[in-house]
Amino acid sequence: MFKKFLMKKMMERQLKDAPKHEKEKIMQIIDKDPDLMIRIAKEVQEKIKQGKDQMAASMEVMKEHEEELKKIMMNQ
Repeated sequence: MFKKFLMKKMMERQLKDAPKHEKEKIMQIIDKDPDLMIRIAKEVQEKIKQGKDQMAASMEVMKEHEEELKKIMMNQ
């Protein structure tokens, strides 16, 4: 529960300029599977350490987890 709260707060800061509907989608994913979002965040950080920029790293990792994300979004 505390982990989910921290993840939400971190994502709110990261997404402050994102469109509202995108923020809502991400918050729903955090509510349904906070561990997935933690794994995604860690993988993005690893790719950034390897030299990729944040956007490229995020897109690559999200594509790798596309099926899991679709399942979560379909089960709303």
